[in-house]
Amino acid sequence: MFAARVARLPVLLCTSATQSLKSVHPKSAGLARVNLAGRAQQYASQTRLGARKAAKTRSLKEIAQAPASGSADMLGRGLLLGASAAGIGALCYYGLGFSSEVGAIERAAIWPQYVRDRVRSTYMYFGMGIAATTVSALAMARNPALLMRISPKSWVGALGGMAVVMASGMVTMSVPYAEGVGLKQLAWLGHSGLLGVVLAPICFMGGPLLIRAACYTAGVVGGLSCVAMCAPSDKFLYMGGALAMGLGAVFAASIGSMFLSPATALGSGLYAVSMYGGLVVFGGFMLYDTQMIMRRAELHPIHAQRPFDPINSAMSIYMDTINIFIRIATLLASGGGGKRK
Repeated sequence: MFAARVARLPVLLCTSATQSLKSVHPKSAGLARVNLAGRAQQYASQTRLGARKAAKTRSLKEIAQAPASGSADMLGRGLLLGASAAGIGALCYYGLGFSSEVGAIERAAIWPQYVRDRVRSTYMYFGMGIAATTVSALAMARNPALLMRISPKSWVGALGGMAVVMASGMVTMSVPYAEGVGLKQLAWLGHSGLLGVVLAPICFMGGPLLIRAACYTAGVVGGLSCVAMCAPSDKFLYMGGALAMGLGAVFAASIGSMFLSPATALGSGLYAVSMYGGLVVFGGFMLYDTQMIMRRAELHPIHAQRPFDPINSAMSIYMDTINIFIRIATLLASGGGGKRK
């Protein structure tokens, strides 16, 4: 209605001006009538165009803030199902020997002893880190008062905990490695234990659910490791660029989902990218990092100035496992994402 009133103003001005000009000269009045009528049509069209743009802007905003329809969750499940089918197919293809290329596990038969020791040490420190994280998280869960105190109350606290963990990880990676029990090993245990403290609030999900999530995570990590070992030694090393872009998208979606409710259409989409997309991305990183561990163990010189660092190599698959576990536990707690309100 307001737009109609605005469009009518030039017409009223045209009528009054025409009546006053008729008393001056007929031709001048006719020219003025044509000019004013054209201007009136121009103003009216501009007003209608502005009203259409405003309506379109409102509709986009309403779409973003509309209630979640569940389509993002269905797309996420479809993506995860497709990635799982591809992983099973790759395991069957490489594991049953259908590939004509030599697999990494076949190359391991001719590894020198020092390469085997490097790979063994890497997975030993990986298991040590998982154990330290589990023990520290369970210790915090047995003290509910302390657990409630350290639980982040806002996104600022969550980002602060993330920053502390990142800082401890950088410190751990910067310490030179030496065999035995030294500063590097203590820094690794401290970093793993600190991450367990930060992840301790996940214990509110309940023991049975976390046990299921741990079993699923073990199956996913074990299956992907088998695929990486059965495949040719450089098959997944070309995925670094694509995985880095996917990680950037998942990180941005995770930050955005902290500010938007998953009950809205936009929030539900960001949640699906963070959860389902994160599972696919970190599964790809597990393939990449597993083959990178073997590549580094093979190519690192024996008499290098800095010895081979199994702790730094273990940190990559350690973080992949933690991220996979968190997403599986979150999806199980939310019923796969389909029961969010």
